[in-house]
Amino acid sequence: MIKRSRIEKRLATALARSRVVLLSGPRQSGKTTLARGFVNSESVNYFDMENPLDLERLSEPFTALAPLKGLVVIDEVQRRPDLFNILRVLVDREEAPAQFLILGSASGNLLRQTSESLAGRIEIVQIDGFTLEEIGETNSETLWFRGGFPPSFLSSNDENSFAWRKNFIQTLLERDFPQWGVNIPASALGRFWKMLAHYHGQTWNATAPARALGVNQNTTRRHLDLLTDAYMIRQLQPYYANLRKRQVKSPKIYIRDTGLLHQLLGISTFKQLLTHPKIGASWEGFVIEQILATTSCESAFFWATHQGAEIDLILEKGDELLGIECKRADSPRITPSIRIAFEDLKLNKVAIIYPGNKRYRLDNRVEAIPLHSLATGEPLFQ
Repeated sequence: MIKRSRIEKRLATALARSRVVLLSGPRQSGKTTLARGFVNSESVNYFDMENPLDLERLSEPFTALAPLKGLVVIDEVQRRPDLFNILRVLVDREEAPAQFLILGSASGNLLRQTSESLAGRIEIVQIDGFTLEEIGETNSETLWFRGGFPPSFLSSNDENSFAWRKNFIQTLLERDFPQWGVNIPASALGRFWKMLAHYHGQTWNATAPARALGVNQNTTRRHLDLLTDAYMIRQLQPYYANLRKRQVKSPKIYIRDTGLLHQLLGISTFKQLLTHPKIGASWEGFVIEQILATTSCESAFFWATHQGAEIDLILEKGDELLGIECKRADSPRITPSIRIAFEDLKLNKVAIIYPGNKRYRLDNRVEAIPLHSLATGEPLFQ
């Protein structure tokens, strides 16, 4: 059992101050396991919307939920959006005896429903797969190669991990999306998803994918948003500054879990990954996801100009604007892009994440930081 202290603490804090807490994240990321640490799945206070018996128990939701006391868990709540209005009534009672922890595997429509029905009453906590902080630096290559989904990372060997990821993708396309009301054929969405794997780490341009699939650009946009809402894709938005230079205004696309990225690219062994053309982009995406999972900030962006300057990740943290570069190199250095970003964006500091062992300064505002620092909980910026 891998201890997930950071997310457990965040969830406990949210439950201590909010009547309703939404724990959202991709399927199989550990939401149910985490929730069972608060309420036993055999308890009458636990409802799993994929269990026919629990669905039957909630056939009359107000009658079923109103008498309950203490913490109530509703798993896979996106399958019963009608429950949100019921929850609002229940938590608004003068002496509300129950508190609700709801688990959801989709973000877009789910979050819109909660914000409309439970505005001012709900706190949202997001969970992803395992992080370096949770599994330790000695397992960093396995985490990068297999990804952070617990069943994939914990598989007995790479072959079983690869098979699990294949089944995960197939199940999401053929079962989960249709259950969520998606009417796109699984084969078409699957082809689009594989195409996105080849765009991993690149600026999004709908023209080529639309042409390849024989659809219009609005259709590919909807496909992209759908996979984003399911936590499969990250659209990292561009940062704008008031400059004369032409700046990139389209998002960068990342497959959020590198294990799924490697599955979509057909990379079945770590040796294949080391010689694959997408290795640099894969490592960049892995580092970005690890940073965003463990570093608090108000907003995250990338920055690029049409003249070629680029910063992989920009974090807004209080009054500071912090830059992060991901370099799979033995001896990272200050690049022209970093110098331009300091001048144009007025960055406070830049951290260069690299796969070495030594943390050292390149100047008073730029520091080279080993990837394993993300496993130890060291602050990126000191």
